[in-house]
Amino acid sequence: MIALDHIAIAGETLAEAQKHVEQNLGVALQPGGTHDVFATHNALLGLEDGLYLEAIATNPDAAQPQRPRWFDLDRFSGSARLTNWICRTADLETALALLPDGFGAPVDLKRGILRWRMAVPQGGVLPFDNSAPALIQWQTATHPAKVLRASGVRLRRLTVQHPKADGLADILSAYLEDDRIAFICGERAICASFDTPHGPREIAG
Repeated sequence: MIALDHIAIAGETLAEAQKHVEQNLGVALQPGGTHDVFATHNALLGLEDGLYLEAIATNPDAAQPQRPRWFDLDRFSGSARLTNWICRTADLETALALLPDGFGAPVDLKRGILRWRMAVPQGGVLPFDNSAPALIQWQTATHPAKVLRASGVRLRRLTVQHPKADGLADILSAYLEDDRIAFICGERAICASFDTPHGPREIAG
């Protein structure tokens, strides 16, 4: 019912987030665009298997948004790091109705030719201290991963660590089946392992 769509690396600036990805993976990102509703902007990297990665940050040239920014970016500080993972669904309302409260309400969004809906919590923070996946429903026929140039980078493992990771795994078990995703009990952290043209690499959060 839901499937891994992309992962997000945040930075205090977009340049910091992009540099962090490029230094860790050894490949260049492509320009993304702006998100007017949340006053953020991004750069993108196409991954194998229909996935992609986005470097994201607050857009200093945008007006203050009318609501908290997604991915808890209003409180972001420190070094650039992996902060979020995003799963797509064909029916956002049904997915939200089946999941516990806290995953958010649909927000209609657009960037260029892309149209999508994202479930965003009112306060900007997802369940399990922002460790739960954000949910997205694409409304355009072309997925971003299909128009990004091939990078030769493949996600091998996404590890979601949280003191109550077993509870998050239980919640998602009926709706998400992906052998690449692991849930581990411990101090909150997210780590992605990749196969790249330069060998195995990691980005952690």
